[in-house]
Amino acid sequence: MPVPPEDAADTAPVPAPIVARHWYTRWLLRALAVLALALGIAGVFIPGLPTTVFILMAGWAAMRSSPRMHAWLWRHPLFGPMLQNWQAGGLVSRRAKRSATVMMAVCAAILWLTPTPLWVRWLACSCMACVLLWLWLWRRPEPA
Repeated sequence: MPVPPEDAADTAPVPAPIVARHWYTRWLLRALAVLALALGIAGVFIPGLPTTVFILMAGWAAMRSSPRMHAWLWRHPLFGPMLQNWQAGGLVSRRAKRSATVMMAVCAAILWLTPTPLWVRWLACSCMACVLLWLWLWRRPEPA
């Protein structure tokens, strides 16, 4: 199968938006999209804060509130491939899986090396273990 060009996110057709009917619903969804995007961007720099989940939420909310923001996210070089892979069948790249694994390991180490309540350590590590199982053992499909 041929490898897509580097700028595939720029040329991928943007799915048609499903804009909410009421103005107040659009504004609430737009606020959610902006908040989720901000958290997703912060997740690039803050260990333990997921990026992909928040970008998927931002894409979902933007599709229903702001066609312009949705098109921007869809064509973005960093966020676009996440949205396109997810729409293509819930695909998660191997690079994203490895990155998530490393970041969760770093977060678990920080939890166990700092004075954190024991229940917090176990709860957080259990949640991270569940996510890793979902990513790797349940074999989330990877893009070709």
